[in-house]
Amino acid sequence: MVLMYQSTRDAHNKVRASQAILQGLASDGGLFTPTDLPELDLDFEQLQAASYQEVAKLILSAFLDDFTEEELDYCIQHAYDDKFDTSVIAPVVKLGQQYHLELFHGATIAFKDMALSVLPYFMTVAAKKQGVKDKIVILTATSGDTGKAAMAGFADVPGTEIIVFYPHGGVSKIQELQMTTQEGSNTHVVAIKGNFDDAQTQVKQMFNNDNLKENLAQAGMRFSSANSMNIGRLVPQIVYYVYAYAQLVKAGEITSGQAINVSVPTGNFGNILAAYYARELGVPIAKLICASNENKVLTDFFQTGHYDKNRTFKVTTSPSMDILVSSNLERLIFHLLGNDAEATKQLMNELAQEGQYQLTVKNQAIWDLFEAGFASELETAADIKRLYDQTGYIQDPHTAVASAVAHAYQDRCQDKGPTLIVSTASPYKFPRVAVGAVTGQEVVDDFQAVTDLHELSGLALPKAVKDLQEAGVRHQTVVAVTEMQAEVEKRLGV
Repeated sequence: MVLMYQSTRDAHNKVRASQAILQGLASDGGLFTPTDLPELDLDFEQLQAASYQEVAKLILSAFLDDFTEEELDYCIQHAYDDKFDTSVIAPVVKLGQQYHLELFHGATIAFKDMALSVLPYFMTVAAKKQGVKDKIVILTATSGDTGKAAMAGFADVPGTEIIVFYPHGGVSKIQELQMTTQEGSNTHVVAIKGNFDDAQTQVKQMFNNDNLKENLAQAGMRFSSANSMNIGRLVPQIVYYVYAYAQLVKAGEITSGQAINVSVPTGNFGNILAAYYARELGVPIAKLICASNENKVLTDFFQTGHYDKNRTFKVTTSPSMDILVSSNLERLIFHLLGNDAEATKQLMNELAQEGQYQLTVKNQAIWDLFEAGFASELETAADIKRLYDQTGYIQDPHTAVASAVAHAYQDRCQDKGPTLIVSTASPYKFPRVAVGAVTGQEVVDDFQAVTDLHELSGLALPKAVKDLQEAGVRHQTVVAVTEMQAEVEKRLGV
């Protein structure tokens, strides 16, 4: 079977994997999505002995079926190498009665490394396959982590430029320094006077601006995306759910075939959507727990079917989840509606025009897989403190949201099944929050908090943080939201 990727908004807009990766976002504004998933026999008795790279090849070869074996080997071997600080790549750590899937062992100490280490290789291979000679311009909005991970992957990659927009004052100091100190002659970082939703909306508009695309084409350039709107970002995230389940079997924590729950701190919905696809491939997942912070638009949606972004935007201690328009939810809506592109397009138009829509569920089985909850700022801090007191382990605030929501779900539903908490960032990325939660004392300076965190946890200081203390700031531009396109045109000379 040839795997095709269809736009969520146009049933006639279908492409192969390499084309979907190159385009990033469909020309009609939709997201390229598989209408049929590949058929795989996931034998976890065998997979428990497989390396991360071997599991990656199994999953990626199924989804990227127009890539040759040699091309995939090249991408995987260059992505999942010694830039990770453990050969396990994505370890599962048992902490009392809960399990943490640590996705922060890459170069930028956040889960985005898991996919953004491989995406530049996908992109360059796809361009060669499609005979594309244009310079690829990666244009992306970030709520804190995607920007740095994307730039780390694309820095000085021939034939590419990368432009990242982030909310000024809306990320942690460590996150901001990771971006503003980024080296690479092709990297551009711009802060905006607005929030992540503002940045993401403008980026989508630029992708769909025909005049801008024509000007780029005349200059020998084309846009693509590095955030999870790009299917090349989403598919590699499926890998670590398959791998994590196999590791739980290997450790004797579960038996092959035993169902687990997965709790994911959720902002743009890509990470939990990857878990849904992993389940559809055969990973025994009972419940997908969608964990939000106080920007709880997804919690309300899964409880009512009503998506409403018309609410106060809150800046929280888990900034990568400070999102009111979760772009990847569109893919799940598409599946919930029976892969009906016209119905999906209508709802997305209502969201754009009115800021809300009401979903009439067609696929109840998919809907019933999801549980949703949110953790307040106090509950997030309390969970960091609880886990530290019980185990000596310090989690970052995003992970703490997933942990707190999972515990609340288990208490509410009396579900005592094994639950995997998806740990999306190192606490060193948010040291003031982590230290403050553990000690009850406010720490003003981020680097003092780094020292305190090291003393409290005994965790080795990541190279990503050590290097920041000597790095010079290279990117200092701040623009209004309305000036974003002009900034892109200036940087690209179009």
